[in-house]
Amino acid sequence: MNWLTGIVVYILVWWVTLFAILPLWVTPSEPGDLGHAAGAPRRPLLGRKLALTTLLAAIIWVGIYIVVREPWFSFRGS
Repeated sequence: MNWLTGIVVYILVWWVTLFAILPLWVTPSEPGDLGHAAGAPRRPLLGRKLALTTLLAAIIWVGIYIVVREPWFSFRGS
């Protein structure tokens, strides 16, 4: 895997991980709260979610990198 492929794979893994983490820790706001839509979260905790997404995406990317670089699982001829 060259550096460009590695970056593209990391970005794809990061986005998929973000969409998996976004629904965590969501509590809807009260119906009477001014300035909030009915389904808007009370505290979105985006900083925590972005940090967790980055960490998990890095761990998943390292796993993908190991699988691609090592000859344990290869579609290439020997």
